[in-house]
Amino acid sequence: MSAPPVLSTPSLPRRMACWLYEGMLLFGVVFIAGYLFGALTQQRHALQYRHELQAFMFVVLGLYFTWFWHKGQTLAMQTWHIRLVAADGGPVSQGRALLRYVLAWVWFWPPLALRAWLELPVAEVLVLLGGWVAVWALLARFHPQRQFWHDALAGTRLVDARALRPQGRRA
Repeated sequence: MSAPPVLSTPSLPRRMACWLYEGMLLFGVVFIAGYLFGALTQQRHALQYRHELQAFMFVVLGLYFTWFWHKGQTLAMQTWHIRLVAADGGPVSQGRALLRYVLAWVWFWPPLALRAWLELPVAEVLVLLGGWVAVWALLARFHPQRQFWHDALAGTRLVDARALRPQGRRA
């Protein structure tokens, strides 16, 4: 019987590259969902049903991430050999994946809240967003296993998927 694999945390640059790649892949998901919403609601211009569209996108993205994280990986995570597991190394339940989705919005909530509170222009919000993403990512250095804090709160962790492969197989 072989020893269980060591669950190592992928490097911060690798996780951030995966994060950026995920954003590019989500363009297709958002495009198709937006097209579907526009067709179903007969939306005539971008501001019509704006809040409903935002809620719809929140739900669509929640379904996307909850489904794939429950399975362990999104396409971007597969590409970068990163896997999501429960804190104990086991599979992630759908409830825990949904909790992680809600908590992962901390990547965006603070700058968006400041925008609403201070009525900031879009350019300033983008600068704040970039700064906040960098700060939130660097805060992972203070976690004992170098996990993102929303993962710690959700009871999940990102691990190097290459360590989980059976030893006889190479991809």
